Formats: sequence, structure tokens, C-alpha cells
Amino acid sequence: MTYHVLVQPSGHSFEIEENELILDAALRQGVSFPYGCRSGSCGTCLGKVISGEIEYPEGLPLTIMEHEHKQGKAVFCVSIAKSDLTLEVKEVSSSEDIQIKTLPARVISLKKLSDDVMEMTLKLPETERLAFRAGQYIEIILKDKSRRAFSIANSPSNDEVLELHLRHVEGGKFTEYVFNEMKEKTILRFEGPFGSFHIRENSNRPLLLIAGGTGFAPIKAMLEKLIEEADTRPVYLYWGVRERSDLYRNDLAEKWAFQHKHISYIPVLSEFKENDIDWQGRTGFVHKAVIEDFTDLSGFDVYMAGPPVMIDAAKTSFTQQGLPEDQLFSDSFEFAKQA
Repeated sequence: MTYHVLVQPSGHSFEIEENELILDAALRQGVSFPYGCRSGSCGTCLGKVISGEIEYPEGLPLTIMEHEHKQGKAVFCVSIAKSDLTLEVKEVSSSEDIQIKTLPARVISLKKLSDDVMEMTLKLPETERLAFRAGQYIEIILKDKSRRAFSIANSPSNDEVLELHLRHVEGGKFTEYVFNEMKEKTILRFEGPFGSFHIRENSNRPLLLIAGGTGFAPIKAMLEKLIEEADTRPVYLYWGVRERSDLYRNDLAEKWAFQHKHISYIPVLSEFKENDIDWQGRTGFVHKAVIEDFTDLSGFDVYMAGPPVMIDAAKTSFTQQGLPEDQLFSDSFEFAKQA
């Protein structure tokens, strides 16, 4: 059985399956409920049931008294729907509404995606979750208190783990350790989420998503979120790298384009190596490929993540192609020597 949920005051709505946790259903369909622990103990997802009936499969959580439950107060991370619902919830409307946390995390996998890119997957404590928006980043805190920033590469709906894409920086303190010494089960500390790089919800314009190198990480999170939300507006994904081997998740990008007709994928190589001689795709700088394909950018929202030189060149060129400044959003990746 499926129930319909209406959220006030936003007017957003979503469907919830029988025995599905209300918070899970909301996040799965792109409705940004606030949350923290996911165990009913922190009260972050506190709201009110205006109409309908809910149930707590594990019993009334400690954050809700019996008389409050009768008044309609509810936490949605541990409750399920027993009928159609109208809920009152203060949704997360911007990055500033999300709680920044300092948490430990366990490294559960290290997978080399290319010679110089490592996929690190972090597992959060059982009693903690990190609410974040697709496109945001965390800062890993090293033993000397210095920090390294990495974008989260997975959708917020999968909040039990954090996927990071780390580029190896020659001589870099942290990435040298990750590539040469770090083992699975290592415990790290991080703070986050940070950043205002995320898809704006007040626009339905076609999207240009442009990644340079490991700038693919936040773009990947954004696209996964759009797909989960069944957002079918046209999406053009451009990924600019030096050589073919730098397209470290080319298989995934091609899969998106194959499975979803509204998604187009254009990889672009800026340099040729011996093993790239049979390359039939685009070449040159990625922002120039965009300009060649679209003479007028005024009707697009553009999201770019990559090295500063790419971002700066694209901003200048795209403005000349008619893109308003308030329709361009970027996240600049500076690969410092201390990384």
C-alpha cells in the first residue's frame, strides 16, 4: 500500500510505501527534511502531524512524551505512515540550515580508480548521520589539526557512508599516506558539510554540469540526486580531463546517458597520449567544447567544479555567450602541495 504525504508550509508532497520510514521516503524523493541521528534521540527531524496517523514500530522515542504525541508532535526518522498524511515540517531550504558536525568515520574501502585517483568510502557511526546537500564537501582533520577538503561524491540519500575522490598530490602529506600506507578500518575525523555548491530548487532550466578532473565528484552527487528525484529536464554533462585514463568513472557517466534520454555525456581530452590515438571524442578545453555546442547560454543553469584555471576561463567565456552571472555556480578545486 502507498500513502500520500503533503508537507506544510512548503506544499511539497511525496509518496510513502507501507512500513517505510517517513524520513527515508522524503529524502528518497528529494524533499529536504532536517535530520541528525536517525534514531529518534536528537529531535532534529521534529515536526507535527496535522492530519493522518503515524506509528513508531520500535515504540515511542525518548524525544516525544506521550502527551506531545497526542498533540501531534512527531519525529519522522523512526515513524511510519498508517494513512495519508499532512505534516508540518521546517524543511532545509539552504546549506545554512544544515547542521555542521565533527564526527569520526571508519575507512571501509580504498579503491584506485586510476593511477592518481583513489575512491575512499567512509562509514559513519551507527548512531550518527550527516545531512548534506549534493555538491557539498567535508574537511578531514589530520593529527596536527590541519585540514584537507574533499567533495562528497554520493547522493545524500545514502547517508550511512561518504564517498570521496582523492587525487594523489606528489609529496602531499595526506594523499601520500592514503595512496601508500592507509589501510581499511582506519579511523578519521572530519567536519562538515560545508559549501553552497548545490542545485538550486527555484529553477527548472536545463542544466550544464561541467567537471574538470576530480571535480567529477560533486557533479556525480548532483546527478545521482537528480536521477533519484526523477527530474527529467535536459542535462548536459561535460567532463574535461588531460587524457583518457583520467576519465576514471567513464563507465558510470556513459551508463547515465544510456539509461536516461534527457542526459547527454560529452567527455573532452585536452592532451593526447600514445594510448589515446584511437580517441574519437572531443578534444581541447572543456569550456570551449561547451561554447562550440551552445551559442546562447542564457536559458541554462551552469554548475562547474574543477581547477581554478578552468573555472575562470569558463566564467569569462560563458558570460560572453549570454549566461547571466546568477545562473552560474562553481566549486574551485585547488590542488595544494600540502594535500
